[in-house]
Amino acid sequence: MAGRARPTLRCLREDLTLAIPRADTPLEDIGHPLLAKIGDRFADDETPRERIAAIDDQVLFKVKVQRWRGAVWVDAGIPWLVAAGQREEGSPDDFYAALAAHATAARARYNAGHSPALTTTTYIGDLLPGREDELRWRAESATRAERTLRAAVHRLVRESLLDGQEHAVMLDGAALGIQVLADQGHETYVAIRIIGSYRGGSSRRSSVSYPGARPTHGCRTTRCRSGQWPPKNRSDPTSWTQPRPRSSSTSNHDPAILPDPTASNAPRP
Repeated sequence: MAGRARPTLRCLREDLTLAIPRADTPLEDIGHPLLAKIGDRFADDETPRERIAAIDDQVLFKVKVQRWRGAVWVDAGIPWLVAAGQREEGSPDDFYAALAAHATAARARYNAGHSPALTTTTYIGDLLPGREDELRWRAESATRAERTLRAAVHRLVRESLLDGQEHAVMLDGAALGIQVLADQGHETYVAIRIIGSYRGGSSRRSSVSYPGARPTHGCRTTRCRSGQWPPKNRSDPTSWTQPRPRSSSTSNHDPAILPDPTASNAPRP
């Protein structure tokens, strides 16, 4: 199954004539009929796809919706919209014929300045994702990491609410464990433990709130100790949290509750 479709920045600016959104909006979130169609067509590997036969230096696929026509290039499971255009009603112009003419001319220009010459009849390297697309992908990484973390926290809280036990998941090298105590009817306690360093790329603090939940005292620098959960004095959250000691030791967690993220049998998402 492929990832979500995204356009190259060149295609977004020149072909779709859309403004480039802020980096906290991934390009795959852009609303456009072509991107939606690509998402449907490439969601299942068994869905038939038509290759653009006139392009022979890379594998490009056709995508059509309404009057829009597009060329899709797949890399590492991500379908990229690398070129797009509209079919004018009653016009003899064909988007794919124009794409082939562009690629043929680009091949001639490439061969004029490079050796050895290309043996293919076309060259579309100028349309494929480049340096600016790589930089854009990296800039969006914080948003993706925050979304992944938020979804994981929501799932762990739901699972813990069902049985009252701690549930854990591995997130990019770190173990995240959550246990919810909500059996009093009027108050809810949430214990969160993180072992390791989350390398999701987000420098922003992620906050996930739940109605009725009481925050733990000093939650950024605390850990739940074995035998101190659930809290003995539920009116005072500090009765079950203690400051994390400043130590270089890597074994300051209770493996009976949350596994070491370096262990081979640690749970993974």
